[in-house]
Amino acid sequence: MTMNLRQIEMFRAIMVTGSISGAARLLSVSQPAISRLLAYTEDRLGFSLFERIKGRVQPTPEARQLFAGVDQVHQEVARVNELAAELRRGGTGSVCMVASPSVGHVLVPKAIAHFRARHPDVRVELEILTLADLIGKVSSHRADLAITSLAVDEPTVTSTLIGEGRLQVIFPADHPLAEKRVVKAADLAPYPIIGYGPHTPYGMTVSRLLNTTTRPIRVNTQVRFTPNACSLVQAGAGIAIVDDFVLMDRAWPNIQSRPLVPKTTTRVHLLTSRVEPLSRIAHSFVAGLRSLLPASPAPPAKD
Repeated sequence: MTMNLRQIEMFRAIMVTGSISGAARLLSVSQPAISRLLAYTEDRLGFSLFERIKGRVQPTPEARQLFAGVDQVHQEVARVNELAAELRRGGTGSVCMVASPSVGHVLVPKAIAHFRARHPDVRVELEILTLADLIGKVSSHRADLAITSLAVDEPTVTSTLIGEGRLQVIFPADHPLAEKRVVKAADLAPYPIIGYGPHTPYGMTVSRLLNTTTRPIRVNTQVRFTPNACSLVQAGAGIAIVDDFVLMDRAWPNIQSRPLVPKTTTRVHLLTSRVEPLSRIAHSFVAGLRSLLPASPAPPAKD
């Protein structure tokens, strides 16, 4: 027969207090209840835990051997209860998140900094991935959530719109485009463009925009992610089209930007598992992330 947690708790209380009455007070139960549970436990174990001597209980050699293991179990249970209490208060735990490069360069780190100020003991994991990889992480429950600037239609995850921005044309600080208030696709024709892979979601979006003009556009440098484009523009290697999120907080001091017209909206999406609910601490992170997005729309109504 194995001892359950109630029997372990009773046995440890008697060992610690040295008496049936002491155990009853410690556990806030009646003395007869302790006596009955002790008798039942000894009967099921097949050996005595205590000898009754002059109205007191003395642990048997078997009880002393058993106590070492029982006390270890008690300590582990206490740690679990402490962790549960901390989680209830939102003070500890962990959040594992993945993000696409555009939002993962400035927006998500800024949200993590705000989150850590409120929850300094929470362990945070962040990984920057491609869209396909971050979907795989969330759908397989290897990440709690994902943040991406690209729309997702995937049956294994729930996609929630949490913020909006727009596409911007970026260029070095002393570039002729700085004289313009807004930039059209045709305005880009005289300059070498830093573009994106034609088969990537971002690359397809930018290609559609560049094809709205009949003037030839020269894409002479290709990268995969918007932070790479920003690095090249800052180094003077060309101009590029990126979204608002990679430019937050003037992350690139030697870059200027102008809105691309006609206006092209970009959006921040939160991806979560369809079957695994977010923890309280993950919800707290998401709330902080939303607060950094002033144009954040209301979430869609749930079914």
